[in-house]
Amino acid sequence: MVDSKQQWKAWLYLAPAIVLLLVFTVWPIFNTVRMAFLNNYNAMEAAWGQTFDIGIDNFLKVLTYDDFLTCLKNTMLLTVLTVPLSTLLALLVAVALNSIKWLQKGLQTIFFLPYVTNSIAIGMVFAAMFNIIGLRPNGLQADSWGIINNVIMFFGGQPINWINAQSSYWANIVVMTVYIVWNALPFKILILLGGLQSINKQYYEAARVDGTPRRRVFTRITVPLLSPMLAYVIITGFIGGFKEYSSIVGIFGEKMGPPGSPYVLNTMVGYIYQVLPDTDYGVASAAALVLFAIIMVVTMINMQVSKKRVHF
Repeated sequence: MVDSKQQWKAWLYLAPAIVLLLVFTVWPIFNTVRMAFLNNYNAMEAAWGQTFDIGIDNFLKVLTYDDFLTCLKNTMLLTVLTVPLSTLLALLVAVALNSIKWLQKGLQTIFFLPYVTNSIAIGMVFAAMFNIIGLRPNGLQADSWGIINNVIMFFGGQPINWINAQSSYWANIVVMTVYIVWNALPFKILILLGGLQSINKQYYEAARVDGTPRRRVFTRITVPLLSPMLAYVIITGFIGGFKEYSSIVGIFGEKMGPPGSPYVLNTMVGYIYQVLPDTDYGVASAAALVLFAIIMVVTMINMQVSKKRVHF
């Protein structure tokens, strides 16, 4: 009788959370799957009682969309470039912070600031750093070359058209890579620093007694013992990379490209937002499920690799 009463209380306490989970997570997922398989589903027509046939027309529209491969290429390219680079930099910074005890808290706060700042607002700051003001048609003169180009010119280099009209695709990719890596560092540094501080110091003391070089200590002790945390930040990094959208909007605006080249940097999530204003929720839902399938496959591959490489 007592156990039954305790269980009843437990379910009562959990009820608000369960209701919120059902309303804001389970139902939207179910509705997304439902709309994806309703051919030519349109929210406005559905509101007036229109019925739709069940099929895969929405998926065919997504897969045969003219810029589908462009969206997929941009998404995968940014993910492949930014995840390894940000993870490596985060590991090096975390190791350095773990070694500098007296500056650790202050530097940790500084590195964490981008994580608590709006990504679009920071993107606008980054855009101002790379932006060229008053660029002449010949591309050789400008009122202001921007902070980054001024630094390049100070060291004897030539200014580069990073994000303005007629800028190259790869210049745009470099800007996005720098921004996304910088924006991803705080979270990864925090996770890896916590992992470093949990490693038993006896391993390092034994290595010091044996006279083991620092590089070997790093590769044979630090990295293996930190591998669960590394696997976590890599997997979450890939998941976040495939959902990239707000960073590009922050730099290039809603057209997701430099002036004169709209949507040249469009991603899978960008495509979903692109069709939503047309109330074409069926296509948007199908695109979301395609993206979910891609993320699921990549995550499963990462987890299989982690089973062989991670030391638990």
